[in-house]
Amino acid sequence: MEPTTTAVATRGTLLRLATAGSVDDGKSTLVGRLLHDTKSVLSDQLAAVERVSRDRGLTGADLALLTDGLRAEREQGITIDVAYRYFATARRSFVLADCPGHVQYTRNTVTGSSTADVVVLLVDARKGVLEQTRRHLAVTALLRVPHVIVAVNKIDLVGFSQETYERVNAEVQAVARELGVAEATAIPVSALDGDNIATRSARTPWYAGPSLLELLEALPPADDPSHEAFRLPVQLVIRPQGAALDEAHRDYRGYAGQVASGVVRVGDEVVALPSGRRSTVTGIDLGARSLNEAFALQSVTLRLADEIDISRGDVLAAVADAPQPTQDIKAVVCWLGDAPLRPGQRLLLKHGSRTVQSAVRTIDGALDLDGLHSIPAETLALNDIGLVTLRLASPVPVENYATSRRGGSFLLIDAHDGRTVAAGMVGATLPTAAEAPTQPEGDEEWEI
Repeated sequence: MEPTTTAVATRGTLLRLATAGSVDDGKSTLVGRLLHDTKSVLSDQLAAVERVSRDRGLTGADLALLTDGLRAEREQGITIDVAYRYFATARRSFVLADCPGHVQYTRNTVTGSSTADVVVLLVDARKGVLEQTRRHLAVTALLRVPHVIVAVNKIDLVGFSQETYERVNAEVQAVARELGVAEATAIPVSALDGDNIATRSARTPWYAGPSLLELLEALPPADDPSHEAFRLPVQLVIRPQGAALDEAHRDYRGYAGQVASGVVRVGDEVVALPSGRRSTVTGIDLGARSLNEAFALQSVTLRLADEIDISRGDVLAAVADAPQPTQDIKAVVCWLGDAPLRPGQRLLLKHGSRTVQSAVRTIDGALDLDGLHSIPAETLALNDIGLVTLRLASPVPVENYATSRRGGSFLLIDAHDGRTVAAGMVGATLPTAAEAPTQPEGDEEWEI
């Protein structure tokens, strides 16, 4: 569908965006073009890029070099790591994650997209939708990224053909619908020449929508986590020690962490999870200052009326809608480990600031990127997306990912080497084909 500019973003609001797409679709060039056209490149940086481009025999500056910061990236002409860049216009500030396109670096794309407000998915106008395009759309759908923009790139190499643009757009829309992406807005662009990047191009008179930058400036801000229920994962219990303490701090006990969502005020009743013990907030400290309230993303210390057993990894939540701690989780995971995931495997599960032991009870299916539906699977290989059932050693207050991206997400970690091997979303499901067979669950008891 073609975008409109009816919604105008609040001046100065921050937008987090990530790029995605297949190899050589032009992601780094597009990012470099955005930085260049918004005048976010220092003169010495641009001069260095121009010098390297001349040494390679190019007639113009290779703007991809502005983001490919690793030596291996510059030498191979590919993106390996997630490159974060910051730029701004008169309307808005941006944090941009340039993610790799190679299949073996899909884990980096999951990382870059996990906090994004919008994903810019590049598709080569000559190639259309590829397997990696499907994979990145699936990741975007599962991570519930609020906005998706499809940049149909290299439109100059197909003679600015409206027919080609519409064909590619139709392919993308069909895949997006199958995966449950609410809206994917397509724009014909040439990252190399700048067509429809910062300004609208006269070479696509048949396209009536905004440029990519105009659309990014106009997108409504992401949902404010302050509007969600209050949650604070405890990072540290503060209990000053020493004979030299004054009387005011001698009995001080505070619970420090970042407010993940919602607002908390002095006098609010909260519950400590997973224990379920309740208390009342008697004080909120921000450094040396005392506050009457704290809101999402502030790092504060809460003081409570009762001395209850709270430690790192516990969650302080609003009593009215606190999540129910559980030891059994069904979730969709993006498998990022080199070795396959198998039933019975034991891993560490990290949720917020809490880490517990877990075991894979069953693998309930994997996403078929061709048919876009769940198929039976006995293992999950690198970059597979699958549905699993986990048994935890102790209860964790997880939430449904559809309700809370923060409360419903977790990581799986290899206990032997500390590497992150999966990103998970609680309560998410895979698309299913009609009468698709399901894997039976075992009846045996699991102990960790």
